Amino acid sequence: MGRIHRIQVQFDELQKSLTNETKSSAGDKHETGRAMAQLEQEKLSKSLNQMTLLRSALAKVNPEDEHSIIQYGSLVKSSRGYFFFSVGLGQIDVGSETVFCLTATSPMGQQLLGKSKGDSVQMSGQIEILDLI
Repeated sequence: MGRIHRIQVQFDELQKSLTNETKSSAGDKHETGRAMAQLEQEKLSKSLNQMTLLRSALAKVNPEDEHSIIQYGSLVKSSRGYFFFSVGLGQIDVGSETVFCLTATSPMGQQLLGKSKGDSVQMSGQIEILDLI
């Protein structure tokens, strides 16, 4: 994943910057710069951990599994487009199609979870489930 790599590079650069700040002795300016660098380092660390967890969750999806009801790992073709039940990544483009990656705990996910082909739900209008891929 490119995003994990970018976060890791930023984290490493921040660590080098923090090390260089330690060698400086400019008083209050030094302490402020150091504190800001540490806050940014914590933020990047959280982002890196979150991306690692998302990657682990996605790795658990077996594309060979066939689903008769909507569950984790289901790709749903609906009257409103495609939905992928996994991690909440939002909208992604796959070829010429737009796929909405959502979790089962999202409002839309809660409505669709456990439904099957031919079912429909009301969510800002009717959504019909056309197929589970």
